[in-house]
Amino acid sequence: MRTITLEEHFSTEKFLQATDAHSRRDAASAYFRSIRAKLLDLGEGRIADMDSAGIDIQVLSLAAGDMDRLDPATANALARDANDAMAAAVAAHPRRFAAFAALDLREPETAARELERSIRQLDFKGVMVNGASGGLFLDHPRFTPFFEAAQSLSAPIYLHPAPPPAAVHLTYFSGLPEDFAFLLSTAGWGWHVETGMHCLRLIGSGLFDRFPKLCFIIGHMGENLPFSLARAHSVLTRSLNQLHRPFAEYFHHHFHITTSGYFTLPPLLCALEVVGADRILFSVDYPFSSTEAGRRFLDSLPLSPADMRKITHQNAERLLNIPAQRT
Repeated sequence: MRTITLEEHFSTEKFLQATDAHSRRDAASAYFRSIRAKLLDLGEGRIADMDSAGIDIQVLSLAAGDMDRLDPATANALARDANDAMAAAVAAHPRRFAAFAALDLREPETAARELERSIRQLDFKGVMVNGASGGLFLDHPRFTPFFEAAQSLSAPIYLHPAPPPAAVHLTYFSGLPEDFAFLLSTAGWGWHVETGMHCLRLIGSGLFDRFPKLCFIIGHMGENLPFSLARAHSVLTRSLNQLHRPFAEYFHHHFHITTSGYFTLPPLLCALEVVGADRILFSVDYPFSSTEAGRRFLDSLPLSPADMRKITHQNAERLLNIPAQRT
């Protein structure tokens, strides 16, 4: 069965060199060194990894969690360079790769122009953004030009976590062993709940009343939102009479989720119950998660053939306008 994955990261040598000096990942430096070659590979090694797990198409994205620590001019240049690198990889392997644009949102007008170039000229399938930008969540009015462009271009927005701001890290994660604090603040817990909160802020801000055609994707089995959506809806609705629709309806209408990095059954069962198979897409989170582990999880799922087709490829084809496989 055709398999398309959406949260599959890469980097460029220029981007890694620029961000290494600003990174807070010293505690996990050995781990990052171990995956560096995989991040840089957009050719045969990556395709061999895909083939080993039966992955037909990866939608590439820049692993850009440290972009906010660069000055905007440097970040914009590196994002454009990364987009050109992804475009070259897609051109070299058009049946194996697609791409999400990389942007620095601190200069929203510049980001909007680069998004337009990426969609119209490079044929990218959407954009990946990483957490807050310049210390601001994306519900801030200054990001309006970006959302205007995304809606005009019908470009799905993949909202990916990023390391916490310094003030948040100090408040929540100080006084702990370095390795534990780093992992607790990121993939172990912190950035999932922050991304879930970010989504709730976007809904509560009225963003989707202003831009009713926007489409978001979030990874990691919905960043804890499927489990907590009913509670959030019941509590937050009391203070949001200005919204045009019930609170939870925005999530059901404007968000898709992926399985990236979550390879156990209970979170998927919750997501199926709350989100439904029409809005769940299989993903791995390569190379931070293993394609083989993702495949074992996928093959173990107690899904009907119809739902398996949706989650493995049909939802991605529809959402990202990827041509269906010829039979």
